[in-house]
Amino acid sequence: MSPVCYEPDSVPPAHGSPITTVTSERLVLTSADGANFAAHLSRPGRASGPAVLVLPDNRGLSGFYERLTERLAEQGHTALAIDYFGRTAGTDPRPDDFPFMEHLGRAHKDGLFADIAAGAAHLRGEGCEEIVSLGFCFGGRLAFMAARPGFGLVGTIGLYGYPDVLFGNPGPTQMAGELRGPILGLFGGADEGISPEVVSAFGEALEGAGVAHEFVTYPGAPHSFFELGRPELVEACADAWVRILAFLRRTARGDLTSPRAVTIQD
Repeated sequence: MSPVCYEPDSVPPAHGSPITTVTSERLVLTSADGANFAAHLSRPGRASGPAVLVLPDNRGLSGFYERLTERLAEQGHTALAIDYFGRTAGTDPRPDDFPFMEHLGRAHKDGLFADIAAGAAHLRGEGCEEIVSLGFCFGGRLAFMAARPGFGLVGTIGLYGYPDVLFGNPGPTQMAGELRGPILGLFGGADEGISPEVVSAFGEALEGAGVAHEFVTYPGAPHSFFELGRPELVEACADAWVRILAFLRRTARGDLTSPRAVTIQD
C-alpha cells in the first residue's frame, strides 16, 4: 500500500447529476469496547438501493470521504464513512498535518473490526437492511477481510486494497475460504504497490473457494486513481463509478452469484 493515498485537498469524482436530495451530519459512534469514533452520514431524500459503509484509506476519516458519502447519497444510497483512530486521536475533525501514520501503527485488528461492525449496526438502525462495504487502499483491504459472514454485509467493493500478506499478517487472499461474495475489486494497472500477480493470486483464491467476484484493472492508472481533477484518469473514474453503482444494483437483486474471471479494462 502507498503510505499516502489521498492528499487533504483531494476530492472524489461525481457520477453525474444527483437523482435525489441529500442531508449529511457528523456523528460520534460507540464501538463494542466502549471506544468512541467519528463518522459521517449522508442520507438520500429518496433511497433506492443498498446502504454503503465507506472504509477510508490510511488517513482515516477526511473531507474526501465525507464528500464521497454525499456523492453516493445523491445516487440514492445512504452512506456512512467511519474513522479508525478514535481510541488514540479522539473524535474531533483533524488538521491537514494530522500524523496518521503514528496512529495507524497503534490501530489493532480487533478494534478496527469492532468499529466496522458498529458502523454497520448504525446503518441498520437507520433502517438499512442491505449494506455493502466500499473501501479504499487500507480500507479496501479491510473491506475484503470484512466480507466474512459475521459482519452481515451483502457485498464488498474494494479499490486498490492490498490482498496478500502484509507485514507478516495474512490478508484476504489467505482468508479466501472464510469470505463471502459478491466482491468487486478495482485496481490500477500502474499501481507500484499492488502487482498483477498479487491481484491474480487473490482472484484464483476466491475462485477456488467459490466466492463470487469481479475484478477490473485499469491500464496505466496509478494507486488512488479515483479522484477528481486528473484529466488523464477521467475515463477510469467514470467507468469505476458505473461499475460501483451497477454492483450495488445487482447485489440488491442477487444477480452476481458465481465466480467471475479477472477482467482487464482496455
